[in-house]
Amino acid sequence: MQHGGPLTHVHANRSRFVSELMEFVRIPSVSAQPKHAGDVKDCAVWLANHLRRVGLHHVAIITTRGHPLVYADWLGFSDRPTLLIYGHYDVQPVDPLDEWQSPPFEPVIRDNYLYGRGASDDKSQMFALIKALEAYIQTGGMLPLNVKCLFEGEEEIGSPNLTSFIEAKRDSLSADAVVISDTRIAAPDRPAITYALRGALSLELEVIGPRHDLHSGTFSGAIHNPLQALCEILCSLHDRNGRVAIPGFYDTVRQPNVEEREYLRRTGPTDAEILHNGESARGWGESGFTLYERTVLRPALTVSGITGGYQGIIPARALAKLSFRLVPDQDPSQVDTLFRDHIVKVTPRTVHSVVRTSSGAKPVLMSVNHPANRAAMVAYYRGFGTWPVFLRSGGTIPEVNTFQETLSVPVVLMGFASPDDRAHAPNEKFHLPNFFNGIATCIAFLQELGTCHVDVLSSFPSKRDAEVGTIRRCQWLSKHVAVAERGP
Repeated sequence: MQHGGPLTHVHANRSRFVSELMEFVRIPSVSAQPKHAGDVKDCAVWLANHLRRVGLHHVAIITTRGHPLVYADWLGFSDRPTLLIYGHYDVQPVDPLDEWQSPPFEPVIRDNYLYGRGASDDKSQMFALIKALEAYIQTGGMLPLNVKCLFEGEEEIGSPNLTSFIEAKRDSLSADAVVISDTRIAAPDRPAITYALRGALSLELEVIGPRHDLHSGTFSGAIHNPLQALCEILCSLHDRNGRVAIPGFYDTVRQPNVEEREYLRRTGPTDAEILHNGESARGWGESGFTLYERTVLRPALTVSGITGGYQGIIPARALAKLSFRLVPDQDPSQVDTLFRDHIVKVTPRTVHSVVRTSSGAKPVLMSVNHPANRAAMVAYYRGFGTWPVFLRSGGTIPEVNTFQETLSVPVVLMGFASPDDRAHAPNEKFHLPNFFNGIATCIAFLQELGTCHVDVLSSFPSKRDAEVGTIRRCQWLSKHVAVAERGP
């Protein structure tokens, strides 16, 4: 046990923390590719060993039908809250490899950024929480509250085994709040709490034509090319104004609140900032909304990939991967049905189409007024030196809805990633000052939440209360945003 407080411990071990983070990023834990199954398992073992060194108890690697979960806890109090910390140690594939400036699993530091696959999503962010736990345990021998950690290796493939595990272990995973560090802040000097996420639906559409590939010189003009038919079907999914053209798709989309839109315009990124972060010259999408609103308030459909054929043939099959992003009150299963009905109607009679659903997640909306989020506000101020804003995110974290519905606890999305971190893209990076500010924020959050009374934290609002509370909070912030940024 060291002398001094948690922040002193962090300052004295900055170089070691970065070295350990680089070890973590170096493991190619790509959950989507079977060739990396052993690497994902190795990463779970590395993480479990690290949690033991930190000083956590009951560390366990839990096997699933897919990649393993890692669990650990510290339960030293009978009268203080329990916080469940969630994160994921798996990462996205690295393709296209030739666009990386340095090998994706040989992390390097350039200009105060750590480059490597998973550096931002989610290894650095979850590691900030782990280092905050270490700073408490190794300086004072204890935490300010009870903690349970659950880290998974399948988030990037839709968490197929997490929900069943949480349902089966509902009692042992019980907590008063959940914290997830897997979201963005507005800028390095402008932290943010995410209060809403879009849902998701991932699908594959396969178009099948002849029994085998055909010579294009012999059969072109006589046999409908499945790849061409697939493109014709995909073209039917949007209208000229960027709206999804599937009948009934917008029937349940909640109309945006005027006050909230005004708040988002004042606190969210501008069109120019989004184009800069996306390294794009011009925007695209549904008219009548800013680019930020299109990514957080409105649903969307993206064609993620197309495969089929090669030069000189008519392929027997063609495949497209599609991803919906959904908003309240859209349901993934209903959108799935609408999509399938539409595909049946627009598929040419000359080919056959097959739809396969990969995963789905509901959109979520959280109360910004809950004591756990108020604790996060104070923690950000102490960690970054400025008050956070509240942001919607266009991304999806399926586990949030799982925790809310299965454990009936509030979820705090306390992220540290920058908008230009290039998560899921070549040259993914993470701003190291965000890492250390994030650790300081996590230290403060543990302390603030530890002072909350359990009965206060258990006042988990209904979905309707969360919506009303969020709108009222945004109305207030729209009028007092300058004061909020200065603090009380």
